[in-house]
Amino acid sequence: MNGPRGSSSLRSAFSYCVQQVRNYDYHHYLCLLELPPQMRKAAFALRAFNVETARAMDVASDPKIGLMRLLWWQEAIDKLYTKKTVNHPAAQALSWAISEHSVSKPWLKRSVEARIRDAQREADDIPESVEELEKYAEDTVSTLLYNTLQAGGISSTAADHAASHIGKASGLVLLLKSLPYHCTRNRHHNYIPVELAEKHGLFVKHGGRSEILLDNDSREGLCNVVFEIASVANVHILKARELAGKVPAEAKPVLLHSVPVQVLLDSLSKVHFDVFDPRMQRGVLGVPPLWFQVRLKWYSWRSTF
Repeated sequence: MNGPRGSSSLRSAFSYCVQQVRNYDYHHYLCLLELPPQMRKAAFALRAFNVETARAMDVASDPKIGLMRLLWWQEAIDKLYTKKTVNHPAAQALSWAISEHSVSKPWLKRSVEARIRDAQREADDIPESVEELEKYAEDTVSTLLYNTLQAGGISSTAADHAASHIGKASGLVLLLKSLPYHCTRNRHHNYIPVELAEKHGLFVKHGGRSEILLDNDSREGLCNVVFEIASVANVHILKARELAGKVPAEAKPVLLHSVPVQVLLDSLSKVHFDVFDPRMQRGVLGVPPLWFQVRLKWYSWRSTF
């Protein structure tokens, strides 16, 4: 992509990526602004790729179309690594990141393939345990952090371990936050494990078909399930922070993604883990936008996560 036309096209591609992240992943958009300037372009390309694949099923009127979008991205990744042109702004930005930085193809593939498997779930295909949700979170979120670290030229086992924990925590709490939305899409059962649904009286079977109860009578049970999953996320954040002393300074801005997790955990605690409480939809993750930005800046200024 050489010459003025190529430069203009690439600028447009990155502008698209920044706008997509700002519109659909605002709390992480703010996190990316805390990165050093030389890391931001690749980070926005990676995060925009995540936005495109995460929203594939949501923007499609038919689940089959959403699945086709994900399969398209799976094929697009292969094309990008053979230097073929893919006519999509996020793919163009990602192509630049791949050529200019070290971006791992296996992690990109792992992310989109996890979303494809999730899209292919049957209505009564319910995860058995929280560990299955953790695996999905690592495949879709931790891999994004691994690639961001790698694109920044950061090689640190401690940073990778912290990213793994933060990614798992982030994936878990965002699944919890999205439960009300997924209820409207009739996909809520996919993200409440059988072991917790049974424990708290939410799991029933009708004629051999499994179902998760989410009515007014089951609200207390759901809050208990959310509390247990949130507690697992909190443990991951604590484990990540235990590694802070071993994480190199240049990796810490990437790991600021722990801040949205902590904010969301605090917001859930204030509403007694009722994800349907309307306060959870206010501001940024349930807090005023300015308060979120101040908290993020505080962690950034202290060079911690």
